[in-house]
Amino acid sequence: MRAPGLVNGAIAGAVGSAALNVVSYLDIVLRARPASGTPTEVAGRLAGVAHVDLGPEDRAANRRSGLGPVLGYGLGVAVGAVFGALAGGRRAPLPAATGVLGGTVMAASDGMMTALGVTDPRTWRRSDWVADIVPHLAYGMAAAATWNRLRPPSARCT
Repeated sequence: MRAPGLVNGAIAGAVGSAALNVVSYLDIVLRARPASGTPTEVAGRLAGVAHVDLGPEDRAANRRSGLGPVLGYGLGVAVGAVFGALAGGRRAPLPAATGVLGGTVMAASDGMMTALGVTDPRTWRRSDWVADIVPHLAYGMAAAATWNRLRPPSARCT
Protein backbone atom coordinates (compact mmCIF):
# COMPACT_ATOMS: atom_id res chain seq x y z
CA MET A 1 0.00 0.00 0.00
CA ARG A 2 2.98 2.31 -0.31
CA ALA A 3 2.11 3.55 -3.82
CA PRO A 4 -1.33 4.97 -2.89
CA GLY A 5 0.19 6.55 0.21
CA LEU A 6 2.96 8.06 -1.88
CA VAL A 7 0.51 9.50 -4.41
CA ASN A 8 -1.94 10.77 -1.79
CA GLY A 9 0.97 12.25 0.15
CA ALA A 10 2.19 14.02 -2.99
CA ILE A 11 -1.32 15.42 -3.52
CA ALA A 12 -1.41 16.59 0.09
CA GLY A 13 2.01 18.18 -0.37
CA ALA A 14 0.82 20.04 -3.46
CA VAL A 15 -2.19 21.38 -1.58
CA GLY A 16 0.08 22.39 1.29
CA SER A 17 2.42 24.18 -1.13
CA ALA A 18 -0.50 26.13 -2.56
CA ALA A 19 -1.57 27.13 0.96
CA LEU A 20 1.99 28.22 1.81
CA ASN A 21 2.08 30.44 -1.27
CA VAL A 22 -1.34 31.98 -0.57
CA VAL A 23 -0.31 32.84 2.99
CA SER A 24 3.00 34.26 1.76
CA TYR A 25 1.24 36.42 -0.84
CA LEU A 26 -1.27 37.62 1.77
CA ASP A 27 1.68 38.65 3.94
CA ILE A 28 3.03 40.67 1.00
CA VAL A 29 -0.36 42.35 0.63
CA LEU A 30 -0.92 43.02 4.34
CA ARG A 31 2.57 44.31 5.14
CA ALA A 32 3.20 45.84 1.70
CA ARG A 33 6.56 44.11 1.67
CA PRO A 34 8.42 43.11 -1.48
CA ALA A 35 8.40 39.51 -2.63
CA SER A 36 11.32 37.46 -1.38
CA GLY A 37 14.24 36.98 -3.72
CA THR A 38 15.48 33.87 -1.95
CA PRO A 39 13.70 31.31 -4.20
CA THR A 40 15.32 32.89 -7.25
CA GLU A 41 18.71 32.97 -5.55
CA VAL A 42 18.38 29.33 -4.46
CA ALA A 43 17.54 28.34 -8.03
CA GLY A 44 20.63 30.12 -9.30
CA ARG A 45 22.89 28.59 -6.69
CA LEU A 46 21.51 25.09 -7.30
CA ALA A 47 22.00 25.53 -11.04
CA GLY A 48 25.60 26.52 -10.36
CA VAL A 49 26.22 23.56 -8.05
CA ALA A 50 24.70 21.21 -10.65
CA HIS A 51 26.70 22.90 -13.44
CA VAL A 52 23.51 23.70 -15.36
CA ASP A 53 23.87 26.57 -17.82
CA LEU A 54 20.73 28.70 -17.71
CA GLY A 55 21.78 30.65 -20.78
CA PRO A 56 22.60 34.32 -21.33
CA GLU A 57 21.99 36.50 -18.25
CA ASP A 58 18.74 38.05 -19.50
CA ARG A 59 17.28 34.57 -20.06
CA ALA A 60 18.99 33.07 -17.01
CA ALA A 61 17.32 35.66 -14.75
CA ASN A 62 13.91 34.67 -16.10
CA ARG A 63 14.69 30.99 -15.72
CA ARG A 64 15.83 31.50 -12.12
CA SER A 65 12.62 33.39 -11.30
CA GLY A 66 10.58 30.51 -12.71
CA LEU A 67 12.69 27.76 -11.18
CA GLY A 68 12.49 29.17 -7.65
CA PRO A 69 8.75 28.56 -7.18
CA VAL A 70 8.92 25.25 -9.06
CA LEU A 71 11.62 24.05 -6.65
CA GLY A 72 9.41 25.12 -3.74
CA TYR A 73 6.48 23.12 -5.08
CA GLY A 74 8.79 20.18 -5.74
CA LEU A 75 10.01 20.24 -2.15
CA GLY A 76 6.47 20.48 -0.81
CA VAL A 77 5.26 17.59 -2.98
CA ALA A 78 8.30 15.48 -2.03
CA VAL A 79 7.80 16.06 1.71
CA GLY A 80 4.12 15.14 1.35
CA ALA A 81 5.01 12.00 -0.62
CA VAL A 82 7.53 10.85 1.98
CA PHE A 83 5.00 11.53 4.75
CA GLY A 84 2.42 9.49 2.82
CA ALA A 85 4.80 6.58 2.36
CA LEU A 86 5.75 6.59 6.03
CA ALA A 87 2.21 7.05 7.37
CA GLY A 88 1.26 3.63 6.06
CA GLY A 89 -2.23 4.60 5.01
CA ARG A 90 -3.25 5.74 8.47
CA ARG A 91 -4.85 9.04 9.33
CA ALA A 92 -2.70 11.34 11.42
CA PRO A 93 -3.79 13.55 14.31
CA LEU A 94 -4.09 17.02 12.77
CA PRO A 95 -1.95 18.95 15.31
CA ALA A 96 0.90 16.43 15.21
CA ALA A 97 0.82 16.04 11.43
CA THR A 98 0.69 19.83 11.00
CA GLY A 99 3.84 20.20 13.07
CA VAL A 100 5.66 17.30 11.41
CA LEU A 101 4.81 18.36 7.86
CA GLY A 102 5.28 22.10 8.40
CA GLY A 103 8.45 21.63 10.42
CA THR A 104 9.94 19.21 7.90
CA VAL A 105 9.34 21.43 4.89
CA MET A 106 10.60 24.47 6.81
CA ALA A 107 13.76 22.66 7.97
CA ALA A 108 14.41 21.38 4.46
CA SER A 109 13.93 24.75 2.75
CA ASP A 110 15.75 26.80 5.39
CA GLY A 111 18.49 24.18 5.60
CA MET A 112 19.00 24.28 1.84
CA MET A 113 19.08 28.08 1.81
CA THR A 114 21.59 28.08 4.64
CA ALA A 115 23.79 25.39 3.07
CA LEU A 116 23.83 27.32 -0.21
CA GLY A 117 24.80 30.52 1.59
CA VAL A 118 21.60 32.33 0.59
CA THR A 119 20.65 33.20 4.17
CA ASP A 120 21.77 32.78 7.75
CA PRO A 121 18.85 32.17 10.15
CA ARG A 122 21.07 33.21 13.07
CA THR A 123 20.77 36.79 11.82
CA TRP A 124 16.98 36.78 11.42
CA ARG A 125 14.79 39.15 13.42
CA ARG A 126 11.63 38.00 15.16
CA SER A 127 9.52 39.29 12.26
CA ASP A 128 11.64 37.23 9.85
CA TRP A 129 10.98 34.09 11.86
CA VAL A 130 7.24 34.78 12.01
CA ALA A 131 7.18 35.41 8.26
CA ASP A 132 8.83 32.01 7.81
CA ILE A 133 6.95 29.97 10.41
CA VAL A 134 3.38 31.05 9.59
CA PRO A 135 3.38 29.97 5.91
CA HIS A 136 5.07 26.69 6.82
CA LEU A 137 2.38 26.01 9.42
CA ALA A 138 -0.21 26.74 6.72
CA TYR A 139 1.57 24.16 4.55
CA GLY A 140 1.49 21.64 7.39
CA MET A 141 -2.17 22.19 8.21
CA ALA A 142 -3.36 22.06 4.61
CA ALA A 143 -1.23 19.02 3.81
CA ALA A 144 -2.30 17.17 6.97
CA ALA A 145 -5.99 17.95 6.45
CA THR A 146 -5.76 16.84 2.82
CA TRP A 147 -3.92 13.66 3.79
CA ASN A 148 -6.62 12.78 6.31
CA ARG A 149 -9.39 13.58 3.83
CA LEU A 150 -7.83 11.29 1.20
CA ARG A 151 -7.72 8.30 3.54
CA PRO A 152 -10.16 5.52 2.60
CA PRO A 153 -13.15 5.09 4.93
CA SER A 154 -11.57 2.04 6.61
CA ALA A 155 -8.51 4.11 7.56
CA ARG A 156 -10.51 6.99 9.03
CA CYS A 157 -10.92 7.43 12.74
CA THR A 158 -14.49 7.08 13.99
